[in-house]
Amino acid sequence: MQVLRCSPKREILDLTVNLGRGGEACVYAVPSDENLVAKIYHKPVITHAEKLQAMLAKPPENPTANLGHISIAWPLELLQAADGSGSIIGFLMPRIRGMRPIMDFYNPGTRRQNCPLFNYQYLLRTARNLAAAFAALHASQYCIGDVNESNILVSDTALVTLVDTDSFQVRDSEQNIVYRCSVGKAEYTPPELQNKTFAQYDRDSSHDLFGLAVLIFQLLMEGTHPFSGIFQGVFDPPAYEARIIDGHFTYCRKRQVPYQPTPIAPPWEMLHPSLRDLFVRCFEDGHHNPQLRPSAQTWLSAIAAAEESLVTCSVNPQHFYDHHLKQCPWCERSLRLGGRDPFPSLEAIASKEHLQPRRKPKKRHTATPRFRKPVTVGSSLHHWQPVFTQNFYASQPPKNSNKSRLYKIMFCFLGFGLLGYLDVMIKFTRPFVSQNPYTQQTLMSRQENNPLSDENITFTDYYERGNTDYQKRDYERAIENFSQGIKKNPNYAKLFINRGNARYNMNDFEGALADYNQALKINPQEVKALVNRGNAHYMLADYSNDPEQEYKKAISNFNTAISLNSQDTEAYIRRGIVRSQIAKYSHSSQQEYQKSIADFTQAIKLNLSNAEAYFQRGLARYQFAQYSSNYAQEYKQAITDFTEAININPHMAKVYLKRGMVYYELAQYGESKVKENHAQAIEDLEKSAQMYLAQEDMDNYQQALSNICVIVSNKCDTIFQSSSILEQIHQ
Repeated sequence: MQVLRCSPKREILDLTVNLGRGGEACVYAVPSDENLVAKIYHKPVITHAEKLQAMLAKPPENPTANLGHISIAWPLELLQAADGSGSIIGFLMPRIRGMRPIMDFYNPGTRRQNCPLFNYQYLLRTARNLAAAFAALHASQYCIGDVNESNILVSDTALVTLVDTDSFQVRDSEQNIVYRCSVGKAEYTPPELQNKTFAQYDRDSSHDLFGLAVLIFQLLMEGTHPFSGIFQGVFDPPAYEARIIDGHFTYCRKRQVPYQPTPIAPPWEMLHPSLRDLFVRCFEDGHHNPQLRPSAQTWLSAIAAAEESLVTCSVNPQHFYDHHLKQCPWCERSLRLGGRDPFPSLEAIASKEHLQPRRKPKKRHTATPRFRKPVTVGSSLHHWQPVFTQNFYASQPPKNSNKSRLYKIMFCFLGFGLLGYLDVMIKFTRPFVSQNPYTQQTLMSRQENNPLSDENITFTDYYERGNTDYQKRDYERAIENFSQGIKKNPNYAKLFINRGNARYNMNDFEGALADYNQALKINPQEVKALVNRGNAHYMLADYSNDPEQEYKKAISNFNTAISLNSQDTEAYIRRGIVRSQIAKYSHSSQQEYQKSIADFTQAIKLNLSNAEAYFQRGLARYQFAQYSSNYAQEYKQAITDFTEAININPHMAKVYLKRGMVYYELAQYGESKVKENHAQAIEDLEKSAQMYLAQEDMDNYQQALSNICVIVSNKCDTIFQSSSILEQIHQ
């Protein structure tokens, strides 16, 4: 796709790498600037352009400009259609890297997995940074509107970035127009807007402040929602919407509510007294009078004071808690959770104990607090994934020896020294930080899994870290770790292969291709690099002016892989898929489909349990039927393949979808068992729709529903049955 920048350069951008797709727009990498992305609307309208122009005319202050961080991903430039019409179709905005949704940090399970050093002080700093971003927006008279956890990203150093800013409510005072936010999430919506049509209401800052308070509560209370609790009534517990409408804040002070705190929630008394007061003001006093809700600036000041009053546990220096408490609440909580420490110690992280299953509670102990000096301000087309190379050594279980205990003890002392050093460095950085009223702050980062210096980390360590990130689908971080490993050892081909795989999964097919090329320069015998490079060429065909040339390159790579290893099932499957694609545009379609079917057949011979091979052969036979003199036979063979794929893996929604379509076409052509084929088509399509809905794959979900509707329109006696099915699926 080509678009035109509205900057003075009037540069044409060729957007090929799709980074993500939403209901309203697609986001693309900008080839000429890796720090930008382009957001292009599916159906741009004039109000998009007007709203964006109002936003560009009056950007909010960036609270972290002095730290080199972007806390509000604001539009930077407009983009026009390249056809010369002058219509605005999207905009450029900053590319945000190395951050994750806020939920990954307030949820103790994902936090422990992804960032175990992120302790309670970091959570307070995140809340403070979040309040600063809200304060900056409100100072410029913007409202977020759709406050929710998915539009807020957090870094490992507790910095915050608000995204999806073009959905914010924007007031153009010069034109006297309000561009409303038409969406919202019930759990973060104030009582006065519950069950309302958002597009009919102007939002104000008090509405945002309700959502802000919910997020701060979740950050400081281990993900607990302020309106969650054990219902004390006799009927089914009401949904969050009803609880918010009724003002049933679980920790109400002035009246009784029919809820008790959930046993798994941290104790309410653990919070700093001033923070408890603000939550009551927001959810109880502000229930009938929204203007009583604390402002973002008020939250910022109170959280800063709470952070200053933290003390450190003498048992685990990763436990921070407020000085008004007599003992460490996190030690107590760890015991209650069967040893699952919300903030594991450095020793536990080093031994990976924090990743182990729960254990039975041990004898309880009381941790005496050690007062801490105040912290000052501081510093694919076929849903295919590349074949991933495995680790070249297996980790051994730790041996319970005196030597290992000695190492752990030494590691702890080293960790304590490091934490002390970091505290001193945070204090010394205070004079260099701008003190504007919205300034966010970052806690100094520490190595996630190893606090030792980079000089002591080997390329194999980076390789393992990258593999772990890849399995978690954190591809950006995987790329960072593989790149560090390559710096340490630029002659290890598997680092390039796996970095290429991560880039492939981010739709950076050209970057993936470069990595596979480099891997093959190091070792021309790397079969997986050949298979993955072939598939990268196949994907690039969609963006090429000469797709046939890309297909030929893909086939060449698969041929070479097979010549090196004739037992590689994946190479046959991928070559068969490309041949099926070539057949759609070739003058010799029959021959190409036959070659494709032969490839899938060979893959099945090599692995009788490969469901994908059966599915692809069934698909090729279904497509080949239009060229066959005996189409019914090809359809039946396709059904046999699809059925075998389902027997091997009953969770492949795409197989039910295709088999349902084949059953329907058999019935349409008047073959035997017409009624049974119609019924089976309905059953398969219904199954696929339900599975796609569960996967939130809305495009294929709609395809399944569309196919059901076709059957309904052509088969009167299934109308009532299909109507019932559609209702069930929609529910």
